[in-house]
Amino acid sequence: MKSTSPPLAPAPPAPPATSWHSYLNRRMLVLLFLGFSSGLPLYILLNLLQAWLAKSGLNIKAIGLFALVMFPYTWKFLWAPLMDRFHFGSLGRRRGWMALTQALLLVAIGVMGMLDPLTQLPLIAAAASVVAFLSASQDVVVDAYRREILPDNEQGLGAAAYVNAYKVANLVPGALSLILADLLPWQSVFWITAAFMLPGLICTLLIKEPEIYGEPPKNIREAVVLPFREFISRGGWSNALWVLGFIFLYRIGDSMAGTLLTKFFIDLGFALTQIGAIAKLTVFWASIIGGIVGGVWMVKLGINRALWIFGVLQALTSLGFAVLAHAGPDPYYLAAAMAFEGFGVGLGTAAFVAYIAKTTDPRYTATQFALFSSLAAVPRTFVTSSIGFIVAQTGWFWFFILCFGLALPGMLMLPKIAPWNEQRPNRV
Repeated sequence: MKSTSPPLAPAPPAPPATSWHSYLNRRMLVLLFLGFSSGLPLYILLNLLQAWLAKSGLNIKAIGLFALVMFPYTWKFLWAPLMDRFHFGSLGRRRGWMALTQALLLVAIGVMGMLDPLTQLPLIAAAASVVAFLSASQDVVVDAYRREILPDNEQGLGAAAYVNAYKVANLVPGALSLILADLLPWQSVFWITAAFMLPGLICTLLIKEPEIYGEPPKNIREAVVLPFREFISRGGWSNALWVLGFIFLYRIGDSMAGTLLTKFFIDLGFALTQIGAIAKLTVFWASIIGGIVGGVWMVKLGINRALWIFGVLQALTSLGFAVLAHAGPDPYYLAAAMAFEGFGVGLGTAAFVAYIAKTTDPRYTATQFALFSSLAAVPRTFVTSSIGFIVAQTGWFWFFILCFGLALPGMLMLPKIAPWNEQRPNRV
């Protein structure tokens, strides 16, 4: 079957590497800090905000609708060209935007927690939308930075390092913050959580600006038009639609399964401290193991085969939650389901992010990466906003079975998108 994989985008030549050990370098350490900084605001919206609203008495349908505040993740490609075109201050194009969004996120997260869910729900929705906008903007520039500092043969391992640090960030709003919520006022919890943006901000101030590959856009028109023209010109509209369809479908199942997990755990009867101490801490070790195994394994497999193998494990994580829904509030099942989710989804996401990176032209990293990742965020934003209504009709068990089924269409596209035996030089 003929592949619709896009031709290789031009990139700086990769240095020779003899084993996976040679990939462990300062760039990977930087990606750990930036991955954590990118993941923290998202998990605050998915977990801490969700727990806060649930404990305030909001029902499942209202909490589900709060997923709509994540719309900036879907539309970030609209302002991404500005980040390709402009820079300000002495930090440079990438570091300047990263530092700005990280500093504003620290303030916005803390301020959001000072509102009252019982009397200021519209203001909370507005504040959450601001946090989502700043978080999506940070993702745009961090994705571009990661693509630009890594040679092609480090994209797979770099994606694994970034994605697993991204998931480990869930330990703060999904574990530490929930435990603190049983001991401190919510306002204090939000400010403590916001302070975890500081490591990423400090990292941004210390690192170097990446070298510019090729010629950056000279004006707004070039920043907007050229990235889209280049993508379409690779293989025509047919190729472009196949790629975009795959990006939309590959993670739709696990995106839906993970949206209301905190509410799911609360409904099963787990206390916040249990969720923080048992469910979330297992994610830490599973993500660490997944990061090491996934990164090294992807170097050996290549991105195409990783999409197949890791995609299967990613899809099966939804069945783990279905088993938990059937078993009830058993702490051992909870730990097992979350560990499998941390491992499987971490692997699938790493392969997916590496695929997006190799599909991106280094001249237009911010805009093209934002376009692809925005499309991947559509299910999490709009489709998952209806999850509360679906769960109300089906119950949690059949909902997770549905999530498993929704993972299959993306997997069925792999022979066309990423053939198992296709070899790509200089790619992991």
